[in-house]
Amino acid sequence: MNDGAESANAATDSNTAVAIEITERVLTEITAMLNGENIYPNAVQKQMLDSHIRAMVFRSLTGDPLPDVDKSLFDEISSQSMEMAERVVNSLGNLPIEEAYLLSVHFEVAKENDQTNSSDQ
Repeated sequence: MNDGAESANAATDSNTAVAIEITERVLTEITAMLNGENIYPNAVQKQMLDSHIRAMVFRSLTGDPLPDVDKSLFDEISSQSMEMAERVVNSLGNLPIEEAYLLSVHFEVAKENDQTNSSDQ
């Protein structure tokens, strides 16, 4: 009688494991990319980025949409931050370009850090 529930739980556990694996890979790639650009997020910024990437990975797997994003809010984001964000979004697939707008903010904010004062390089 519980076979259906057990199968659903196993599928959920499997999806979660896949999402965790992808998230860890993407975060490793992002760290390498940012380091290559001499961008070093602080501990709080890393935590926020981790959370955002986890959510992005789940959306890429489930197809869940983002709410509407007003692109004009991102006019001051540098092309460097936007290009890095687009690379990440494209690597995941199945995500709208609006994900890059949101992700680019993480990179843009981290660019403002004083490298000598960043606690987690």
